[in-house]
Amino acid sequence: MDESIHQAHDKLFKSSFSDPATAAALLRRQLPETVVAAVDWDSLALRPGTFIDSQYRTSESDLLFSAELVGAGAGDLPCYIYLLLEHVSSRDHYLALKLLRYLVRIWESEVARLEGDRTLRKLPLIIPLVVAQNGERWDLSTRFIDLFALPDRTGEDFAAFVPDFSFGLLQLAEQPFEAIAGTPAGILTLRVLKAERVGELLDDAVWDEELMTLLSQELFERLLRYLLDGDIDRTAFERRINQITQPQIRRAAMTLAEQYIAEGIERGIEKGLEKGLEEGVEKGQKAYILEALEIRFGEVPVGLREVIESLSGEARLRELHRAAIRSASLEEFAREM
Repeated sequence: MDESIHQAHDKLFKSSFSDPATAAALLRRQLPETVVAAVDWDSLALRPGTFIDSQYRTSESDLLFSAELVGAGAGDLPCYIYLLLEHVSSRDHYLALKLLRYLVRIWESEVARLEGDRTLRKLPLIIPLVVAQNGERWDLSTRFIDLFALPDRTGEDFAAFVPDFSFGLLQLAEQPFEAIAGTPAGILTLRVLKAERVGELLDDAVWDEELMTLLSQELFERLLRYLLDGDIDRTAFERRINQITQPQIRRAAMTLAEQYIAEGIERGIEKGLEKGLEEGVEKGQKAYILEALEIRFGEVPVGLREVIESLSGEARLRELHRAAIRSASLEEFAREM
């Protein structure tokens, strides 16, 4: 399929949680009550950009939201809420360190935005939440300072020199399907992400018809494409669709599945034709090389012929064809190889 498994994760996650209402429903259940009470959730808005390291873009997705803080002493202060999806199979011991880099990038982007403003502006608070698409629970501290080895007796004194923060951590491995809460889009997205990791993409919790009826057409299609990209038996998948009781969902699922499978077959045919054409060009180039050598030097030794037949690469074969024309002997041509 065109989409890599990372692209499928990334697109599904962002299709659901880019919606502030869906993100808010998740965040309000994962953050401390006092924090939830201090955030004006009606002001939650998605911000542009990504802050993850380039080498991790095949295993992470992120979303940044802005919101206002309200209540006693808050004075309508702005804050950011950073949502990071970790879809790696093994625990990252230094997740807090990596997360700190991302938080610093957000603050740096804020400073750059205010460049030229000579008024002293305090940095906005950032509330980080990590969603881990893990198959087994990670034994992982959510405090940055726990990464450091501090002396037993004077640890508190040394801690003053260590930056510290905590982050929220939602481990899907710890969450039973029925315990995942939020909007229908958020619930089904997290259930599917969990199911993919534990090999339960055909589970009843994933195929919850009551929730499926509440999805947008775009997200329903995205979920189905994600399921089809997963490691599932196609016969079992078709049987799962046929078990759907609501006719409109069953028809939509079957239609989308047929279209997606047909697209996959068409892409496979196109790739096959491209590969066949490429192989045909290379075969012709090898024939021209051998013909040039035979015209100039007579019969080509079997060993040299086999080496030529084993070569690939259109540009390389063109160079060898020119070498076959200009070389003074077979030995000189062989040195070009």
